[in-house]
Amino acid sequence: MSILDFNSRVFLAPMAGITDKPMRRLVSSFGEGNIVSEMVAINALSRKNPKTYKIADVRDEDYPVIVQLVGNDENIFDYAAKLAYELGAHSLDINMGCPVRKIINSGSGSYLMTDIKQASKIIQTVVNATPLKVSVKFRKGWDNQHINAVEFAQMCEDSGASYITVHGRTRSEFYSGKADWDIIAAVKSRVKIPVIGNGDVDSPYKAKKMLDYTKVDGVMIGRAALGCPWLISQIHDYLEKGIEPQKTPLPLVKQALLTHIKELRAYYGDKLALGISRKYVCWYCKNMRDARKFREKYVHITDFDSAIAEINSYFDNCYQQEEQ
Repeated sequence: MSILDFNSRVFLAPMAGITDKPMRRLVSSFGEGNIVSEMVAINALSRKNPKTYKIADVRDEDYPVIVQLVGNDENIFDYAAKLAYELGAHSLDINMGCPVRKIINSGSGSYLMTDIKQASKIIQTVVNATPLKVSVKFRKGWDNQHINAVEFAQMCEDSGASYITVHGRTRSEFYSGKADWDIIAAVKSRVKIPVIGNGDVDSPYKAKKMLDYTKVDGVMIGRAALGCPWLISQIHDYLEKGIEPQKTPLPLVKQALLTHIKELRAYYGDKLALGISRKYVCWYCKNMRDARKFREKYVHITDFDSAIAEINSYFDNCYQQEEQ
């Protein structure tokens, strides 16, 4: 089943500082799934800030990339959307769900769920700015006293959004507690455009459970993909082909980590990439034998050759212990 012109019902969630080009390339290399960029700040993009411009530039990626924009000024959104189109975006997503204080204080992200009139202006502006499909990602509401996901979804539809993504938590919950799939189901029952469900899907089985329970058209995977870049395609293969997920062998984990670090190095340069790689080492080796000792040693490494050598040494020891 396809959603609009997508080839999969599975989406990699936009995550600031995570779904950069190295992560997108790696996820895409494992198979099918829809790829979303990091959050792109429209103010910085409109100024052609070099760092932000680089984040938004997806022209050399040989798979479709949904570029996510964040901000609160419809006039700047107009220009930023046009730039994103020129920089190769497959489609555009508007962030109206980010709970981070810095974003909220600028009147962006999930703050816009408290200002439906302004949110509608922004959506209409972005829809009219380019020929691209436009989606909106938002939450259950601001807090449990202000749950307005259904009303907000209907506004998105009326404003011209092609599809929407609903995260089943309020802004005040951030990522804590359990995602409310009932509110996602309620949204799905009240709009005609496709709905993507987001929240607590961490396996192919949970993805199918969400689809069956909420009747949504697709699922979005965020934190569960950290250190597990094969998860998106694994979920796709299970949903579309009935292929049961298998335990990931250690050699594949090692190769994915080394490839990820190599991509980070090429994209960011040695110094910055080495620092960034530390969080990925933690994610890839989560729940593995002696992972804590390995992480503690890795964070003190100051050059790439030593980093690669330490990764090889750690996995070699894991192989030996697994064979015993």
